Amino acid sequence: MPAFMYRAVDPSGKKSKGLLDAANEASARSDLRRRGLLPLSIEPTRHAAGSAFRPHRMSLKKQVLVTRQLATLAGAQVRIEDAIKIVADQIKGPRDVSLLLNLRSAIVDGRSFAEALEDAPGSFDEYYRASVRAGESAGKLSEVMEHLANHMEDRARNRQSLQLALIYPALLALVSIGVIVALLTLVVPDIVRVFTARGAELPALTRGLIAVSDWIARWGLIAAGVGVAAIVAGLALLRQPAIRLAWDRWLTRAPVVRGLVLRVNAAQFTGTLATLVQSGVPLAEALAAAARTVPNRFMRARIAEVTQNVQDGASLSKSIQATEVFPPMLIAMIASGEAGGRLGDSLERAANDQAATLKATVTTIVALVEPAVLLVMGGIVMLLVMSILMPIVGLNALAG
Repeated sequence: MPAFMYRAVDPSGKKSKGLLDAANEASARSDLRRRGLLPLSIEPTRHAAGSAFRPHRMSLKKQVLVTRQLATLAGAQVRIEDAIKIVADQIKGPRDVSLLLNLRSAIVDGRSFAEALEDAPGSFDEYYRASVRAGESAGKLSEVMEHLANHMEDRARNRQSLQLALIYPALLALVSIGVIVALLTLVVPDIVRVFTARGAELPALTRGLIAVSDWIARWGLIAAGVGVAAIVAGLALLRQPAIRLAWDRWLTRAPVVRGLVLRVNAAQFTGTLATLVQSGVPLAEALAAAARTVPNRFMRARIAEVTQNVQDGASLSKSIQATEVFPPMLIAMIASGEAGGRLGDSLERAANDQAATLKATVTTIVALVEPAVLLVMGGIVMLLVMSILMPIVGLNALAG
């Protein structure tokens, strides 16, 4: 049954609004009248049956809460449409409730949970939808929902830790840039006038500072606008499949970011594949579903080749090794699992190993950000101070 947004008044004239679940608009009006409310307006929260939901992005915090509750209810053998209704009754926020009720409506109308999630890509990403699709096809939805809940809780925890760790460096960089721009645009011109009036010969560092100050005053706003336009244009170009594929291929080969990019995608792929294989999904189907969760399009295409090779009878470890985009340790652990007939367990250990390696790498990078910002900003401020003090020292020497 679809969800409807209503506005109504009670016998005392007090207005109210909310959401209700009903078969059609007439049923919604009848339901309101049984509650003693006079309906003023009733609108469906989606345009038509089977159509896409109104654009709405559920926050990560609420996604974590909803997924954990659905996993618990699915593990208790509650039907997914009933589980969604229970969660919708408990969650706050009309747009989030509307999203959940529309999911339930699509399932009641005969669509699968994965098909219903396709109507809300803004709230449930491709990894989420592919995992649910594979879990439903294997009859292991409760296990997959449990994995999704754990995954999203870890992602939310990691994001919060990363944000907290970067707050101080970001604030430091912002304040430092503000101070530098203020010095170059407000302080330096006044000092230059003093030096010019004295007829002093300025050092090369000070002349360079004056040139930078003049350039910022004349072209700073234009340069900032061009930079913003270039970023927007670049993001628009990356939406083109061919350009995005070429960009992702470059990322897997770039000297500085290559290791991090490969670890991020390998951890995502291995974790999903391990869950699906342990849930009883056939290997070829699990590979196809796990490939859709990989952010890098180039690596996704390489995994598609692995899927085809496995369908043709090749071993998983040799097929993955041929891609040349996965770490040797991961390939060795997969080969060991294939040889011992315990591929699911080996994939789980490999996934945990990749996740631990990725976490250590991210922690190291975050730990280096703060001193790097301090060194860079401190060096710039030191140059500014030196460029101002050197002419002053020269004037004192002349006066002496």
